[in-house]
Amino acid sequence: MISLIDSLARPLLNLMDAEHAHRLAVRGLELLPRGPARADDPRLSVQVFGLNFPNPVGMAAGFDKHGEVPDALLRLGFGFVEVGTVTLRPQPGNPRPRLFRLPADQGVINRLGFNSEGAPAVLARLAARAGAGGLVGVNLGANRDSPDRIADYVDLIETFAPVASYFTVNISSPNTPGLRDLQQGQPLDDLLARAVDARARVSRQAGPTPLLVKIAPDLTLNELDDIVSACRRRRVDGMIIGNTTVARPPSLQDVKTARESGGLSGAPLFALATRMLAETYVRAEGALPLVGTGGIDSGRTALAKIRAGACLVQLYSSLVFRGLGLVGEIKAELVNALARDDHAGLPDLVGRDAAAMTAEKWPV
Repeated sequence: MISLIDSLARPLLNLMDAEHAHRLAVRGLELLPRGPARADDPRLSVQVFGLNFPNPVGMAAGFDKHGEVPDALLRLGFGFVEVGTVTLRPQPGNPRPRLFRLPADQGVINRLGFNSEGAPAVLARLAARAGAGGLVGVNLGANRDSPDRIADYVDLIETFAPVASYFTVNISSPNTPGLRDLQQGQPLDDLLARAVDARARVSRQAGPTPLLVKIAPDLTLNELDDIVSACRRRRVDGMIIGNTTVARPPSLQDVKTARESGGLSGAPLFALATRMLAETYVRAEGALPLVGTGGIDSGRTALAKIRAGACLVQLYSSLVFRGLGLVGEIKAELVNALARDDHAGLPDLVGRDAAAMTAEKWPV
């Protein structure tokens, strides 16, 4: 039934302004019938960050920005859902239009700028679902006008500790001026030190909550060296590789829309984000479990992320073009890959191709 509704609704949504269509999609999920998700093949289960994921396919941050439909997404078959990005105080984000489709390229450009209803509104929704089960992470971002952005992350960790399965410290969006500076040197070390300290402080009441850092795919390898070293030194629990890119590959067909400012996601991001994932994996040396995102639109691309070093994967933009049935297709293809090569589970495949990928020509 859900697949039928999706196949009928998607052509209509694609005729609308992208942001309006997104809003309707969220509202539509609120109206879906309730019921338990279909059980996953046990070979898809992943134990990482101290959490048990029923399958490795997650909804990336950006779709459910305000924590409105995590349970509906879990019922659709996602192994976990990441809500946000959430800012401490409400903010409108950048002016519209700020979300653009590139159908010929299966890509999306956004310059939303952390539009958020703010922590209190999202906290209330997540608190209301307490006891519902499922893994729901919270993606954290600093307010654009904050005088102390690191303090924003600390306050958000303290706020959401009782309801978050994990935290993602988002310092890689290209749409908040100066935010990516927090990926550099001393600012990054200060941020991680204060974030880890805040997490330890609230864990006495809320229990341990994994802390992940989401980085950009546009880093130099020297910058990546510094980030991985800082994450290992400060003992964060993992990394998400990566966010949207400000680059515009020369292969893009929708040249006019590609001129829009903002971060590019979807299929055009796959090669760059996967290479950055492999580079991170070889530097992490097993100390930092990784989440791969960027351009996943099939079981083949999800498997490539895993073989590049990802324990888990996330997607979002591909759903705009492929629909919600993609989640089940990816899981089925992963099961087939495990059966074909007689692997007991996905951990057998993590990082298998990473070293070889880092020796290839850099993607353009």
